[in-house]
Amino acid sequence: MPRDPVGSANEANEADVVEAVEAVPPTAPQAVEPADAERLGRLLGDPGLAWLVERARQRMARGRALTGPVALSHPDESQRRAVESLLGRAPQAGRSLTVRLDTVDVILRRSGACRDGLAAAVVTLTGPVTPRAEARDTEARAWEEAYAPLGTLGAELADWVERIRRDGLVRRLAHTPEAAGSLVEAAVRALRSLPVVPPTSRATFAARNLSGAHALDEGTPLAALVLSGLRSLTGFPDGAGAQWRREAWASAGLLKDDVSSTVLCLNLRGTPSLDWMADAGEPAVLTLRSLTRHPRAPAVPETGTVHVCENPAVLSAAADTFGPACPPMVCIQGQPSAAALTLLRGLTTQGAGLRYHGDFDWGGVRIATTLRRSVPWLPWRYTAAHYRAAATGLGPSAQALTGPPAVTSWDPALAVALAELGVRVEEEVVLDALLSDLERQGC
Repeated sequence: MPRDPVGSANEANEADVVEAVEAVPPTAPQAVEPADAERLGRLLGDPGLAWLVERARQRMARGRALTGPVALSHPDESQRRAVESLLGRAPQAGRSLTVRLDTVDVILRRSGACRDGLAAAVVTLTGPVTPRAEARDTEARAWEEAYAPLGTLGAELADWVERIRRDGLVRRLAHTPEAAGSLVEAAVRALRSLPVVPPTSRATFAARNLSGAHALDEGTPLAALVLSGLRSLTGFPDGAGAQWRREAWASAGLLKDDVSSTVLCLNLRGTPSLDWMADAGEPAVLTLRSLTRHPRAPAVPETGTVHVCENPAVLSAAADTFGPACPPMVCIQGQPSAAALTLLRGLTTQGAGLRYHGDFDWGGVRIATTLRRSVPWLPWRYTAAHYRAAATGLGPSAQALTGPPAVTSWDPALAVALAELGVRVEEEVVLDALLSDLERQGC
């Protein structure tokens, strides 16, 4: 007796699809003989058979033969009635509904609804089927085209380009190759114009170089991609939060505005306001606006040297101790702001030499490295020998180093010493030694 084309529920696997037959993958027909549209619609166009047509289409996309059973778990009444109408008999009751694809193929051919069989019927009802391998190749080529503008960036961003291709940042931001193409092109256009000297507002930069003033607004995919690239360009360290993002943008000369970026200084001269503060021996706060909008700039001191520190407590103590007699100083207050970089670049351009000191910890040396990428400086008690001398006297109350290690290009032995001793030494701990240096310099 011929096998019932609708298998019993016990024959069905609990999975939605039962792959029972391994076959040599045929080429899915894309051009078919004209089908009897009305008859094909009655046989296979019922909404209750949509699952069956989709299973057949999936097999065609995978290059698999349209033979063997497919199963549907927990079918509803409309799906059971549609199978009954297609096969001319009621399917057996059960939790699963199973139909053999080769049986459907025979029905379509013999009925005249589609003489080229099930594969041709699927194409007629749902459109051409693109094999998955071909679709993957097409998509891969589209992504490569989207990434192509990255190849125009300079060698300083080569590692970043490789990283974002590897970690999928662009894919997460854009989702499709089409969206990625315009995103990458805009990001490359922005990065090729960075860093900005003198600094400018992010909105002004975006209006001049991108699609509009809001192109780099927080939360946009383009802002995320450009911020990632400029951090690699400037070496700005990892972090989080709104303040960190503002400082990261500022490291490439892109500012929220030109008055919120400031820098502390002591006893610099060259403008009426600076002269007045230096005569009083009081620290002055300079905004980026004041450093970029007016032709007069702080003058290089007679000694030719400006001492630079990381923490405001050092500059404040120097002002308290020496007042107007203190040698000129600048405090960068952590990661150097756009104002700090503008001031220090201006001083070095005029011939000033910078002597820098910061905290002896991994965060401190990263700040020093960031500063060194922008302006040249010599260490001011900021070497391995000075660290070892300071760490020796800390005793059991010393704080342990935290965070990943960092290089110290001005003195490679410093990174070795930090890793070996494993304790942090803040600037305030060596304040007496720093003040002693300033006293000698001021004599």
